Formats: sequence, structure tokens, C-alpha cells
Amino acid sequence: MPNTLVVDHIQKDLSETLLELQRQAFMANSMPSLEQRRDRLTALREQLIAYQEKLAQAITEDFGNRSQDETLLAEILPSLQCIKFAQKSLKSWLIPRHEPVSIAYQPATAKVYYQPLGVIGIVVPWNYPLYLTIGPLVGALAAGNRVMIKLSEYAPITSAIIKQMLAEIFTEDLVAVVEGGEEVSQKFCQLPFNHLLFTGSSKTAVSVMKAAAENLTPVTLELGGKSPVIIADDVPMQLAAERIAFGKVLNAGQTCVAPDYILISPHRVDEFVNTYQQVIKRFYPSLVNNPDATTIINHKQYNRLQAMLADAEIKGAELIKLLPEKDQDKTLASRLLPHYLLLNVNSSMQVMQEEIFGPLLPIMTYNDITDAVQFINNQPKPLALYYFGFNKEEQEYVLQHTQSGGVAINDTLLQVAQPNLPFGGVGQSGMGQYHGYEGFLTFSKARSVFSKGKLNTTKLIYPPYRFKKLNKWLQLVYKLFVR
Repeated sequence: MPNTLVVDHIQKDLSETLLELQRQAFMANSMPSLEQRRDRLTALREQLIAYQEKLAQAITEDFGNRSQDETLLAEILPSLQCIKFAQKSLKSWLIPRHEPVSIAYQPATAKVYYQPLGVIGIVVPWNYPLYLTIGPLVGALAAGNRVMIKLSEYAPITSAIIKQMLAEIFTEDLVAVVEGGEEVSQKFCQLPFNHLLFTGSSKTAVSVMKAAAENLTPVTLELGGKSPVIIADDVPMQLAAERIAFGKVLNAGQTCVAPDYILISPHRVDEFVNTYQQVIKRFYPSLVNNPDATTIINHKQYNRLQAMLADAEIKGAELIKLLPEKDQDKTLASRLLPHYLLLNVNSSMQVMQEEIFGPLLPIMTYNDITDAVQFINNQPKPLALYYFGFNKEEQEYVLQHTQSGGVAINDTLLQVAQPNLPFGGVGQSGMGQYHGYEGFLTFSKARSVFSKGKLNTTKLIYPPYRFKKLNKWLQLVYKLFVR
């Protein structure tokens, strides 16, 4: 088995070599045509379809078990939708945008052209290793860039398949994949890219920004946080529980926009607990030997979640384990964690201080909507906010008085899968955005072009200004526009 440090050192040197290779290639073709960009997206779409079974199997192996249907629904399907939307929209995105010119500067024209930035760096996490590769890759290719991708060392089997898949359709001077551990990731973020997109934790994002700052590399940070769910008094509980449960159980809660905690009126808590339990048992009649039950990615994450449960229980929380009766006396498979509801939680508990990223769901109560909004606003801004209720005024109140990366009303997660909606955080949950047109803009330089013809009215206000009292044109400009 090769020495990890040696492999990482080789990968560090390789990253620098690949960056220079892509820079040279970009200089040789810095404005790919519409046809070239569409061809690249078509090749990616066809390859993704061809590799879907291999990818699903690889992700399952990396997780220990992950439902292949979850991979198809949460990674392959939205990736294909993302590509199709970019292909359909790309022609209109590339048309220079005409802007009006003030009468003070006429006659002239003004346009905005969108040019590729150059070489884009993408750092991919382990939880959705395919979708979080393809999403930013599509935006970068649509904008005409070259791309280097650092895949997660915690999903090595998937990383190898993605690397193989991309290498078959793209040369390394267009799209290159870098593998390796933490040392390689650090070196990768220190490279002088033209833009760096990082998806991961807020803690790691600090070091990523510091590394990028050394080269004045602009960054897009897709982080996470504690995404709240408000359950209003008017929403049918069956509707809310099913949609919240789906958002929480997908990938065993290892989703950056998973519902992180519930805010609900005290008199509806029992109703929610009972309904949610029934939904979970229907989703998972058993956990042991169930191909639909996704496991926690590794022992480090599994132990972290167990520590959260222990901390909450010590501090007074009531833990409700949602485990089918038939599994109660059986030894669970490694890293297969039952779903939990947590009652009587408070802000001193780890489950209310850190992003959970697992199948634990704390429940807190509020007296009225202003209390719920105030509680949310006292926390770091989340990547997602969920509201369940049909009162339009209350919906609008929540939208107007909170901040979050995105919002879903009467549903969870699906706001991220919309290919024409921007995806990105705010504050502690990230900066910048991509997906759809916003992704194209993120990876493009909006270049302003101001054009004049032979007629030059500007000369009427040229110096010398010491005679400005005699310059009637200058006086007219001041009278009309400096007011």
C-alpha cells in the first residue's frame, strides 16, 4: 500500500502542473463558442446517464449502505435537470445585454458581455459527492471555463469513478480531477484560481478563505447551518410530518439543507410526535438489512452523533428512538443510526449549537410567530428555512422578517433541486450562489463595453475649466444633470 504522505505530495505537485496546463489551454481558447459549450454539456449528460449504475454502486460502497434510489433521486436526477436547463438557456445567456445610455453621454451605446473567468477550482464534500460535483461543473463549463475538481477523500470509491467518468470525455486541460487527503485539499485551495467554489463546513471555510485571499481569488462558499422548520397551527399535521420526514431521512439526514430543528406550538407537540413516528415507521418498516436505510458515512461522524445524543440526554432532553419493534433487540449494522426525536431541548445542548447532519430532530416550542422569528434571528443565518402553513399573511411575515440562503413553503429540500433557482447561503451559511443563470454569472466576468461613433459631443465640456462661465454647454450640463 503506497505511503499516504508520498501520494499527497505527488498530488500537490500534480495540482500545480494541471493548473498551468489549464491556464495555457484557456489562453489558446479564451472564448469558447456556443456550440463548443453545448457539446461539452451534452457529453457530460450522456456520460452521466451511462455511468448512473456505477455511480450509485460506488456511493453505496462508500457509505456502507446508501439507497440507490436516493442516489438516483437526489444526485443523478437533479444533475441531469441542471445540465438540460443550462443547454436550453445558454444561447440567451451569451447574448450581450444592452443597457440604456443617459442623454448626458449621448450619442453612444452600452453593452455587457459575459466572458469566462479562466480556471475554476471546485472543492467537493462527501455527503453528495456526485451532485455537488456536477452542479458547479455545469455552471463553470456553461460560462466557458476550465475546471479543476478536488474530490473528498471520505468517498474514495465514488471519487475514482467520477474521475474515470470525466477523463473519458474531457482532456485534463479542460476538466481535471484531483484526489488526496487533507494536505492536498489545503494546497488545492492555495492555488491561484480565477474562482474557487468550496462546499463544506463553516469551520473549514475560514481556512479556505484565508488561503484564497493570498491570491485575491474570489470564492463562493456553500456551507450549512441549522435550518429551522416552523409548523403553523393551521397546517394538517400529516402533510407537515410526511414532508419534513422526507427531508430529514434522505441520506440519513446528512444533507446541508436538511430540517435541523422544529418550532411548533406547545399544544401540537404530541400530535407531531405521534404523526412523525407513524411516518418514519411507514418509510422504514425495518432498519436492519433494509437497502433503503442509509448509514452514516464513517465512524467519526457516527461517534459525533452519538456524542450529541449523550450530551442532550445528560442536559435533560427526552430522546424518542424511532426504531421498529422487530429491530429493538437486534444489533444494528455498523453506522446504522435510528432516527430520534428530541424533546425538552435547550440552547446549551450541542444539538442546538451545531449543525446536526444526521437523523436527530430536536423539537422546540413557540407561543406566536413573532417568537419563532425572533428565535431564528438570534441564531446564525441558515442555508434553508422551512415554513409549514397556509396563512398568506404569516408566510409573508416570515419571509420579510428572516434571512436565509433559501426558503421552501410547505415542503423541504426541493428548493435546491430547481435548476432555475439560485442556490447559496448568507452569513455563516455561505456567500455567493450558483445553479442556473446565477451559476453562469458566478463563473463569468460581466464586462462593460461603452461605444461611441465619430460624433463627439463630450468635447463641448473639455478643459480649460477656468473659462467655464463662458462655456454655455458646461453650464447647461450642470443645470440639467447636477441637481
